[in-house]
Amino acid sequence: MTYQSPAVLDAGPSNGVDPDEFVRAAMRWHFAPETGSRYWLDRADRLAFDPRQDVKGVDDLSLFPDLTDELRDVPVTDLVPRGYGGKARLVNVFDSGGTTGAPKRVVQLDDWVRHSTRQIDARLREHGLPVGAQWLTVAPTGPHLVGDVLQRAAASLGGPALSVDMDPRWVKKLIAAGRTDEVEAYTDHLVEQCRRILLTQDIGVLAATTPLLARFAREDDLLERINDSVEAIVWGGTHMDPDTRHLLATEVFPDVALIGMYGNTMMLTALLERPGLDALQPCVFDPASPYVFLSVVAPGTGERVANGERGQVVVSHVSKSMLIPNNAERDTAVRMRPAHGHAGDAVADVAPVPAVQGETVIEGVY
Repeated sequence: MTYQSPAVLDAGPSNGVDPDEFVRAAMRWHFAPETGSRYWLDRADRLAFDPRQDVKGVDDLSLFPDLTDELRDVPVTDLVPRGYGGKARLVNVFDSGGTTGAPKRVVQLDDWVRHSTRQIDARLREHGLPVGAQWLTVAPTGPHLVGDVLQRAAASLGGPALSVDMDPRWVKKLIAAGRTDEVEAYTDHLVEQCRRILLTQDIGVLAATTPLLARFAREDDLLERINDSVEAIVWGGTHMDPDTRHLLATEVFPDVALIGMYGNTMMLTALLERPGLDALQPCVFDPASPYVFLSVVAPGTGERVANGERGQVVVSHVSKSMLIPNNAERDTAVRMRPAHGHAGDAVADVAPVPAVQGETVIEGVY
């Protein structure tokens, strides 16, 4: 049996719904016996509060403990809310990449695909990305979310996306084992694939990671081609420090718009940097109300840091199809005020934490 969800839960990213109202409706949906997923209904009895009574808005999502470690073992079918009945269209299962331990898995239903794509499309258009241009996306696919996000972004703007797949897990293993020569050989392999595309196709948008952009800059033919023909570069994956961002924007790719992208699997989408920033300003990412909320906290206490101070990023994803509250990410950032209409914090100058649960964080090519 399919249940009718509250209308607010079906709202698109441009409908301007109140984030607190959205969160309250999501709590009723995810924790009602008729509509919640098996995972959350089983987990509810072990929470120290009643989500349907005690979570009255965005700020109350901090009542949840970080339960994302449990997503390493939960059967993915247990994550689908039963309120969809037979109409649940499971589009993809993604996992976190397993950088620090076994991967955590999430599900992506078709309604969330539409919402995610629309909010990314809107921000890309605010940046003035060319409609109908061909994209080259150099990103991991497979169980990773980012390749899917980029392909859908290109399609939303009406352009075909040529792609080069990468395997960041393998590169991280090579780095951890000290096999730097193999890392270089694999990176050369990626660059050569990109060269064949960039030199023969009319690419208007290039989506790649910071290490690969730095590698392209060492190749005279690719550097010339990118500056002559590419209109915009979307960078993501590994972080980009302010000095590198300034160098790339002003000296390496001075005629190409440089647009940052921040996302992860638990977010189930990506955030594009705030439009209108120049290379001397911090790279700011706004949350995506009413679905993705960010907070920047002191790692020891969990208390919010002051605006302008650095802390650990905590991400909550709230949608009709998935609930992933209060997830402490392996990122630090500077807390910023969000753009009008968004709840939670904006973040700037995102950087990785050096270690998670005693394991060193390795970035590699992604």
